[in-house]
Amino acid sequence: MKLRYDLHLHSCLSPCGDMDMTPNNLVGMAKLLGYDIIALTDHNSCRNTPAAVKVGERLGITVVPGMELCTREEAHVVCLFPTVEAALAFSEWVKEHSPNIPNRPEIFGEQAVLDEEDRPIGKEEQLLIAAADIGVYEVLSLARSYGGTAFPAHVDKDSYSITASLGSIPPEIGFPTAELSPRADREKMLTLYPELLGMRLLQDSDAHYLENMPDPGPILELQENTPQCLISLLDFPKSREEKG
Repeated sequence: MKLRYDLHLHSCLSPCGDMDMTPNNLVGMAKLLGYDIIALTDHNSCRNTPAAVKVGERLGITVVPGMELCTREEAHVVCLFPTVEAALAFSEWVKEHSPNIPNRPEIFGEQAVLDEEDRPIGKEEQLLIAAADIGVYEVLSLARSYGGTAFPAHVDKDSYSITASLGSIPPEIGFPTAELSPRADREKMLTLYPELLGMRLLQDSDAHYLENMPDPGPILELQENTPQCLISLLDFPKSREEKG
C-alpha cells in the first residue's frame, strides 16, 4: 500500500517545540492534512510517544514512537521503534548517557509531558537539546538492539547533521536510509554526497510548530501500515529495482 508519511515531528516535549504541539493537536493536524503514518521524534526523549500513539489509534492514523537523538558529534539521528515500550526503554538509556544539565524554561521553553487528553502529567527537568554521550557510529546498532532502526536527519543542513559534523556519511556506519529536508535539492545532494545513491531517501518536515506541518508529499510503499513494517523497510538496503 502507498502511504503518505512524515517521520520527523516534534511535540511540546522538545525544548524548541511549540506548546501548541500537543499529542492531540499534532496527530489531529496530520490526520486533517491526509497523512497515513507519522513519527513523533522529540529531542533525546520519547516520553510523549505513549499519548501520541493512543491519539493515533483513536483517530485512525499510525504513530511510530521515535526520537531525534543528538549524538556526541552533535549530529542529529532519527531513531524509530516498533512499540512504545521499546521507545521508552531506549529513552531511559539515552537519559542515563546524557549530561545532567537542568532545563531553563525561560530560555529553552517548557519540556511538557502530556497524556492522551493533553493533560500535563509531568515535565522533563533535564535539558533535552544537549549532546548525549553516544557516538554516531553507535546509534544504528543501539537502535536495533531495541528492535528499531535509525537514519541521519536532514543531511542537507549545515548544522546538526552528519554531513556538517563529519563531512560525509561514512559507508561503514551502515545507515540504509537517510533524510532530506522538504526543500532540499535532491540532485545537488546526490552530487555532493554520492554515498546517498545507495541509500533510501526520505523527506520529512522536522516540524516544531503546527503551521510548519506541510501537505503530504512523497509516499512510502509498505505491505502494512504498522511501525514494524516501516522499520523493516527502512532498515533494509535498497533493492536493485529501487536503485534503478
